[in-house]
Amino acid sequence: MEALNLRDVWIARKRMESIVKPTPLVYSEFLSGHAAQPVYLKLEQSHPTGSFKIRGAANKLLSLTDEEKQRGVTTFSTGNHGIATAYVAGRMGIPCTVCLSHRVPEAKLGRLKRLGAAVEQTGVSQDEAAVRCRELEAEKGMTVVEPFDDPAVIAGQGTIGLELMEQLPNVREVVIPLSGGGLLSGIGLVLKKADPAISITGVTMERSAVMQTSLKKGAVVTLEEEDTLADSLLGGIGEDNRYTFSMTRSLMDKGVLLPEERIKEGLYSLLDHHKMVVEGAAAVGAGYLLDQPIPEGPVVLIITGNNVDTHTVKTWMDS
Repeated sequence: MEALNLRDVWIARKRMESIVKPTPLVYSEFLSGHAAQPVYLKLEQSHPTGSFKIRGAANKLLSLTDEEKQRGVTTFSTGNHGIATAYVAGRMGIPCTVCLSHRVPEAKLGRLKRLGAAVEQTGVSQDEAAVRCRELEAEKGMTVVEPFDDPAVIAGQGTIGLELMEQLPNVREVVIPLSGGGLLSGIGLVLKKADPAISITGVTMERSAVMQTSLKKGAVVTLEEEDTLADSLLGGIGEDNRYTFSMTRSLMDKGVLLPEERIKEGLYSLLDHHKMVVEGAAAVGAGYLLDQPIPEGPVVLIITGNNVDTHTVKTWMDS
């Protein structure tokens, strides 16, 4: 973690204050009853891009030199990071190309096009999209905006931790959807600096859980992507991962793998009791808490995004 410290997160917050605004923290009476402790929801879907990813993308793009901005940026994504990068790039007048696999849902693809980004689809995994992204970097000199494994991106996501300490300074556990680890690394860095006793729980789906499997094996692994309600959590963590693998290993107190049925229950609970339509990835924390007594609270769930189309919602409601 030498490449990143708490000052970097404060710098990120100041740098991106014209683009990124603090998000609400709301009390969940329903989930508090199940957990037998106070439970709060951090509403990251309230950003104009519909997910927390705007934080890391904004911090990275705002840190570019004028020359880098002129050459443009490219990124690879399961959708939300691409949307965030395209949105910020559009506000800054930076050319942007987003590389996606053919697995990315139509709603996210359409949103990217409406934001004015050039979109290239290739392969059936985020790893394959990343290959095309690197080709654009080599061919056109574009700057790659990493979806998670970059200190600027991690620092941007870490600003959520700063807000949590202002909104709920007595928080005891934070439950974070886990994919590439940028979100957990940023929040965990801030909260562990505030109080090492704050528990950091990472939750992901059972299918294609790359980070969790890599941590268990002690080295980065590659897994074939499978269909899951939590599609935003799919994707590899990079064989040359420099930051988030080691940071997640150091900062995460507990890792949880969630079956698809429990993810669906989390989606239903947020819809029924909070009238929130969110992505499956955003509901994993709720699914985890439904039958999980918590020894000590308050607990915060990070609700990560709502970029889900009506067809997908109908599918999981009918299944």
